[in-house]
Amino acid sequence: MLVRHTPNEPNEPKEPDEPDRSDQRRAPGLPLTPGHDPQPDAPRPSDAARPSGAPEVAGPAAGTRTPVPEAREGAVPGAAPGEGGGGCPGPGVLGGGPAGLLLLVVAERERDARGAGADAAVIVGAAGAGGLDADALDAAEDAGLIRLAGGRVQLVDPGLAGTVYAAVPPARRRAAHRLLADAHAEGPHVLPVLFHRASAAVAPAPGLGDALAAAAEPPDGGPTHAERSAAWARSAELAVGQGLRAARLVNAADQARLAGLPHRARELLARAGCEGPAGAVRGAAQRVSGLLALQDGPVADAREALLLAGESLAPVDAHLAQTARLAAVEASWAMGDVAACVEALDGGPAQPGSDPLLAAYRAGMSAVMHGRLDSGRQPLREVVAGAGAAGGVLDGTEALLRAGSAALLVGDLDAAARANSRALAVARARGPYVLVAQALERLAYGELRAGRHARARAHAEDGLRTALGAGQDNLAAHHHAILALVASVEGSPEAVAEHAAAAERVAAAHGLAQAATLSQWARARADLARGRLSEAAARLGPLVGAGPCRGHFAVRMLAVPCFVEAAARTGQTEAARSAVGEFARWAAQGADPQAPAQLARCRALLSGPEECEALFAAALARHDEVAGDFERGRTQLLYGGWLRRRRRPGEARGRLRDALVSFERGGALGWATQARAELRATGDAGPGEPAGQLTLLTPQQLRIARCVAEGATNREVALRLSVSTRTVDHHLRNVFAALGVRSRVELSRLVDRAEKTTANP
Repeated sequence: MLVRHTPNEPNEPKEPDEPDRSDQRRAPGLPLTPGHDPQPDAPRPSDAARPSGAPEVAGPAAGTRTPVPEAREGAVPGAAPGEGGGGCPGPGVLGGGPAGLLLLVVAERERDARGAGADAAVIVGAAGAGGLDADALDAAEDAGLIRLAGGRVQLVDPGLAGTVYAAVPPARRRAAHRLLADAHAEGPHVLPVLFHRASAAVAPAPGLGDALAAAAEPPDGGPTHAERSAAWARSAELAVGQGLRAARLVNAADQARLAGLPHRARELLARAGCEGPAGAVRGAAQRVSGLLALQDGPVADAREALLLAGESLAPVDAHLAQTARLAAVEASWAMGDVAACVEALDGGPAQPGSDPLLAAYRAGMSAVMHGRLDSGRQPLREVVAGAGAAGGVLDGTEALLRAGSAALLVGDLDAAARANSRALAVARARGPYVLVAQALERLAYGELRAGRHARARAHAEDGLRTALGAGQDNLAAHHHAILALVASVEGSPEAVAEHAAAAERVAAAHGLAQAATLSQWARARADLARGRLSEAAARLGPLVGAGPCRGHFAVRMLAVPCFVEAAARTGQTEAARSAVGEFARWAAQGADPQAPAQLARCRALLSGPEECEALFAAALARHDEVAGDFERGRTQLLYGGWLRRRRRPGEARGRLRDALVSFERGGALGWATQARAELRATGDAGPGEPAGQLTLLTPQQLRIARCVAEGATNREVALRLSVSTRTVDHHLRNVFAALGVRSRVELSRLVDRAEKTTANP
């Protein structure tokens, strides 16, 4: 967002010259979701702001001419003292050898802290003009200060850039910037020239500041967000007038946020004095502050700041006010507060002439939050359809992310994958960088919903790295929760515990109800995979039930099938029936393509023998209508186990083999272990069976021995295997006799040794 303000007023007091320092050091710790950030086209400053007699060069936007105050020897007519920047520095002004070369690289980095190093040709040209010999580049590389790759010069330790820059005397810094301005003069872009000339100025230079601000303003193409942030910050230092300085610093903060530099953004906001300016500037500052908190902070605080921003911006920028309120909806969603979502969606005046797809998204979301998915489906589908229109308005990352969210809400998982994949591609190609991790999170979550767990893991791992690098703790927590859910399928209890704990640490501090619910669901699903039914039911009961402690409203119903399986098999039939009743109403809305099959499976678990088989068959028929090996495999596993207990081993084997194939194909290794155990219980000894003394046991005895080795009591073993405690006692006595052990501890050690021998023959 670009805050607009009147040109400099020469009679107002000047601000001391302060070089822009983009410190890239990130505070330790983990870095949900940044808000939407449209950047509407804005008019350039009036030509009245152009210094008298200043020449024009081609600007960064097509057809734009940006005034460039002359920075060569002699003053610019009509410019403030010091604006010209003096003449070309003489030889030796940079210092000798590697130190002088390092100063040029650090000064170039000031204008784009996220850039992939400096252009080697620019650095070499500036170095030669500054009197450094041709060996300076090699000497700096040999000294371990820089590295040269692909025509770019990079700092070996970027964290030292701010320290080096601050330690150099101001005169040498200004000399380096003048040399770099001249070296960039023959290049295609005007902003580097203007930035370095502005950084060489020694006194308030309003004309140069206005030209630099104008070059930083065009929203499409050209400069990166980090480069624009540095330009806005430097133009603020050259300005006279508190209001103009504050407006430019807020713009600089917003661009730093978009570049994934949250600490820099907060520094710039603090310099702007967010409480001082009124109207648009204050509203813009509140918006940036709220979006920063949405990335890394308590989401309740982010929501309040964004709502205040919407109120302040409504009279001056209706479009930006609406997007601030939508970001407040995002914060409310992360909190799991339906009432807060409704307030943010329905509050604020109607905006005539606003983007129709943005209005459709808001209307559809409002209907969903009011529990009317049937009426919200049409406007949300309009948003999804708009994302596929070639050259349509949904060409920005924020708009594509809204389309992906709309597709998930209406249950169109393929459309969600397309929109979110496109959002990721656009964010990587054109920015903003800060939305890359969000696009990866939406994409990973959609793949998870579709049962494509390997893809979900790949996106979440990439997203986690990106979120941590951009200081986005809240998004990192969501990626951890997704990775915990994937691990609960892939059979890694250690990975589940690690990722769930990481998600829960941030969720507890920042109020992330969705991340907390996902992580608890992952822990419960890992329990289910290991046959720990009581533990799974205990975790999921509060999340899917009614009351203030229940889970996030968008996740509760997704976790119901797991709860019903655990509760039904541990005798908690009333709680399971209650959950199934609500799940049936939700499934009827068509919000999840897997829900009809899962509903039939849940009903089968709660039905008598006469209805059970027909319901399992109906569930499998529903699975045939949608993709998803994992959910189909779970139904086949439960059906095969039911057939085995009904003493129909031949039929059970067919279902269990199908389940095993589904799990292996979908990478669900933990669940594949369950399917193999059920197959062994039918007398089907497949490949990979244990060797040694364990071969003396019957399939049922082996299952009981493994459960006991995991630390389960006889009652817990009975619940897992759906047998009586007396049956477990009987088999366990025979196990002790067959293996020659006298205690549960000895049995655990023997089983552990045998399993390790089998795994590593």
